[in-house]
Amino acid sequence: MADFTHLHLHTQYSFLDGAIHMGELAPRIAELGMKACAVTEHGNLFGAIDFYKRAKAVGVKPILGCEAYVAETDRTDRTKQRNYHLVLLAKNAIGWQNLKYLVSMGYVDGFYYKPRIDKKLLKERSEGLIALTACLGGEVANNAIKGDLDRSRTAIREYKDIFEPGHFFLELQENGLAPQKVANDHIKQLSKDEDVPLIATNDCHYKMRTDAVA
Repeated sequence: MADFTHLHLHTQYSFLDGAIHMGELAPRIAELGMKACAVTEHGNLFGAIDFYKRAKAVGVKPILGCEAYVAETDRTDRTKQRNYHLVLLAKNAIGWQNLKYLVSMGYVDGFYYKPRIDKKLLKERSEGLIALTACLGGEVANNAIKGDLDRSRTAIREYKDIFEPGHFFLELQENGLAPQKVANDHIKQLSKDEDVPLIATNDCHYKMRTDAVA
């Protein structure tokens, strides 16, 4: 367990979704012997500084990130709600500055039901960022479970072009959901076909297994 690092995790700052209390997260990570942890709220960085300070206090390396909403079209388009999830992690100080800018622009000129960015803006501000394809709400997985692998491939190639080499990963999850099994099978094959590495996440929304029912 100590060798595993959570790279997709939601706290109380993922409103109406995350159930992990920020004050309990870092101590639990340290208790498990994990050396680092990321927090990736939905569309915001509201808890980033809080998490950073608490993680540092218990000797855990904080990884600052966000599960962004990427508009299907242009982020200023107010006619379509459709968006896809994409996990963004700051690799360094430049990545942190770019992540802050992207999240801010999601609210300033991309907000339509959700704070959205788009691929054009991502390409302009991708330096220092690592991207993961996220959950079933991500563009790759969402199209894969529909059987539209051509669209999944197109999305993979677009993101490979947007991010620096070695900074884009196809995300696998094991959550017991039947659609996730379908997505995982396709994603593993797409990883081979498109030469993009895989990464395993838990998409955490609560601290303990016993919290699942709630």
